[in-house]
Amino acid sequence: MNAPTTAIDIGNTAFMLICASLVMLMTPGLAFFYGGLVGRKNVLSVMMQSFVSLCWTTVLWVAFGYSMCFGPTWHGIIGDPTAYAFLRGVKLQTMFAGNDAGIPLVVHVAYQMMFAIITPALITGAFADRVTFKAYLLFLTLWLVFVYFPFVHMVWSADGILAQWGVLDFAGGIVVHATAGFAALASVFFVGRRSSVEKPHNVPLIALGTGLLWFGWYGFNAGSELRVDAVTASAFLNTDVAASFAGVTWLFLEWAQARQPKFVGLLTGTVAGLATITPAAGYVSVTSAIVIGIAASIVCYYAVALKNRMGWDDALDVWGVHGVGGFLGVILLGVFASRGWNASGADGLLLGGASFFAKQCIAALLAAGWAFVFTYAALWLIDRVTPARVSARVQTAGLDIELHGEEAYPQGL
Repeated sequence: MNAPTTAIDIGNTAFMLICASLVMLMTPGLAFFYGGLVGRKNVLSVMMQSFVSLCWTTVLWVAFGYSMCFGPTWHGIIGDPTAYAFLRGVKLQTMFAGNDAGIPLVVHVAYQMMFAIITPALITGAFADRVTFKAYLLFLTLWLVFVYFPFVHMVWSADGILAQWGVLDFAGGIVVHATAGFAALASVFFVGRRSSVEKPHNVPLIALGTGLLWFGWYGFNAGSELRVDAVTASAFLNTDVAASFAGVTWLFLEWAQARQPKFVGLLTGTVAGLATITPAAGYVSVTSAIVIGIAASIVCYYAVALKNRMGWDDALDVWGVHGVGGFLGVILLGVFASRGWNASGADGLLLGGASFFAKQCIAALLAAGWAFVFTYAALWLIDRVTPARVSARVQTAGLDIELHGEEAYPQGL
């Protein structure tokens, strides 16, 4: 438990509140991003899945989620769900004891809550246009409890088994992107293909969502240092550099293939770069961030191409961008990590850290494998309680009007 004290660092506390706000903004940004990518008849359904996570995940987080993530450990796998249940025992003077940054515990609760909100929302892009809302709510709950909360504890809690082993994940390559991305792939296999596929209906909406995600990602990555120092600044710069190099790389790759520069390709590339730099942002040099950004675009671009060739209906390329990007970022952290850029980090393979590199690979495989297996099993179980997939008639009419009785673009307006 965290001991109460009054030594509040005003600067670090203010910075972390701003970062929490930025990460919160990413979930509405994701809603706009996904909303623009789907067809006109399903805009509200996919956006609502992001916004309901904003609300329901908060309820679970306050009730027991934070406690499962950061409470006293059970064999390094999960925290005691009762320790901070409904923030029991947390007072204004209770300080976060994870470092000496001088931030109140309530600030850490709020910041980490924003990560919990957006992670399952990422998955929704994979099964867009064909999952019932009841099934999604059940899935959201089960996935947080059995995938997200345990991996947060194992990687980011000081008592976590992977943290104790020496695995690093600066801002969520393992915890967020690998778990969500491979869960997305499992959901695609279980739910099946859409009865009809529509093109993205609103590219400006995609651009707005990308801009909000990119802006919020500075809080996502730089804020993960949990204080203001030189590592915070390098994580901020690495985030932008990787995203920019990735966006340009994707643009030229697609330009060479399609003979035209595509705006959606540029936007997709930046998101791939952001996802891939996330686990490494505070542990690598700017030069390494450039290499990671370029590698992100090349690998994710061909992962999406593979998905298309295999006929996997990952509607919004969650696996190809977030899953593959996050997985790749964890591996590349094992290659490029340098104590010269973060004394609290490790030296990667290029600096003789073969053992660290192996640990990163094993952790990435563990996260991806468990997320995939649990997601498929959870959807199978949920489908026995309530149908997971909407009918062909509902798909034809559109989920907005059929499931929610609302339309993004009413006829005649």
